[in-house]
Amino acid sequence: MKERRILKNKIYLYLTEFFAGMSVMAVELGASRLMAPYFSSSQIVWTIIIGTIMIAMALGNIYGGRSADKNPDPDKLYARILLAAVWIAAIPVLGKYVIIGIAGLMVFTVNSNFLVMAAFASCMIVFVFPLFLLGTVTPSLVKYTVDSLDDSGKTVGNLNAFNTIGSIIGTFVPTFISIPAVGTAISFLIFAGILLLLGAIYFLSGKIKSVKMPVSAVLFVLCCIFGHDASFAFWQKDLTYEGESVYNYLQVYDTKNSTILSTNVLFGVQSVYRKEKGLTGMYYDYAMAAPFMAGVHDKDKLDVLVLGMGTGTFATQCRRYFDNTEFTGVEIDDKITDLARTYFELSEEVPVVSYDGRAYLYGDKKKYDVIMVDAYQDITIPFQMSSVEFFTLVKDHLKDDGVMVVNMNMKSDMKGNITEYLSDTISSVFNEVMTIDVKGSTNRELFASVKGGMKERMTAELVKEGQDDLIKMMQYVADGLDIYEGGGLVMTDDKAPVELLGMKVIDSIIADEVAHYKEVYARDGLKGLMEVL
Repeated sequence: MKERRILKNKIYLYLTEFFAGMSVMAVELGASRLMAPYFSSSQIVWTIIIGTIMIAMALGNIYGGRSADKNPDPDKLYARILLAAVWIAAIPVLGKYVIIGIAGLMVFTVNSNFLVMAAFASCMIVFVFPLFLLGTVTPSLVKYTVDSLDDSGKTVGNLNAFNTIGSIIGTFVPTFISIPAVGTAISFLIFAGILLLLGAIYFLSGKIKSVKMPVSAVLFVLCCIFGHDASFAFWQKDLTYEGESVYNYLQVYDTKNSTILSTNVLFGVQSVYRKEKGLTGMYYDYAMAAPFMAGVHDKDKLDVLVLGMGTGTFATQCRRYFDNTEFTGVEIDDKITDLARTYFELSEEVPVVSYDGRAYLYGDKKKYDVIMVDAYQDITIPFQMSSVEFFTLVKDHLKDDGVMVVNMNMKSDMKGNITEYLSDTISSVFNEVMTIDVKGSTNRELFASVKGGMKERMTAELVKEGQDDLIKMMQYVADGLDIYEGGGLVMTDDKAPVELLGMKVIDSIIADEVAHYKEVYARDGLKGLMEVL
């Protein structure tokens, strides 16, 4: 074994353990942010990330222990740390292409569990190897730090303590500091740089120099050059804004008539702002039936609460068409609210509270004419906002003739789907529930009332209006409303499997969307598919 003076300094070895533990957690959190724009940030994706990382660490522990016993050369350990550093630095450069490639391949090769399989394959290919290498650190350091059996327990305890403390810091720093401040890509580079410095100190401490250090440094610099400004939606040009918050990937882009917010590059639009007065062509147009159902023209003021304010599309549209609406918005992501003020012309007169929707209701004593629940994004449905207990809380905050409108964005004809569960749950709380599918999308709008008579009040309100675009739209909605008869698929705080239900619908939607391309591929092969695309 090559002798290096640095090995006699146990503080350095403890610091190795500390930074290894910190980097593992930082990569884990970075993995969730790198994958969220493509696969969502649901509990399913988190489970896959945690599971694969634990597999990597377990295998690394086994290999590290055996390697240290067989050939106790610390050069090999620190070479593995350098390799892990370079791999982590390369993730911002190559990771997004690998994930998109895997997603594209899985779409054409799997018929079910797309989300699980694509996310699992992405984790295994992108993240497992560097964390496997970092998993070898603890057993290897035990070999180098234990001098005798007399103090082995103390030494191993100190190593584990440093690893744990590093893991704690590696959990908080990316979430609350580095990712919101500089983004996911640079966060990966920061922690890769820490590992690189750790290896550099080791290899520069002895008389025998190694080519591994300069090679790793050059590769790291190249990764910094090509990966420091990584875009998740790398195929899109001329984005107005692209960034990250504590909660979301955020993307703003302009069209001729609209400004659009997306929090997921694969699952469409989350908010839209029409630059001139007019309908959006999206579910917001259908949701505007709720003020009519609540008697907007019979009241001096219509109090509206939006849970999941986004960039304020519903509020902006209602304020354009009604002069007596007073809005309160609740949006957990204050960065989205900042974007709403900057790019979506959300009026300063509309207050927005940065809070979880359900938690806000617990502290709010006010009752509203309309409450809109618009907190569901693709498969990311907060279970605490999908249960009997939650909808009971919403009902308690409605006036006697108040209306709740819920945007459900994964409608499906399959039995026992997520919209059926949500509708049954709501029906167990409200006396009258009506639904309508949004034309040309996977959205379904649900309206609920304790008093009932929503369609009758809406029809009476429409008689008072002229024939502008909104009234024509409302007449279309009134004609398309269906009474929903609830069933027994009721979700509670104790049991609300929204992620699994959502995953089934996503599989169905993907299967329908790619069915044509699968036929082309089966008939004409890859060349034919590329021609169609």
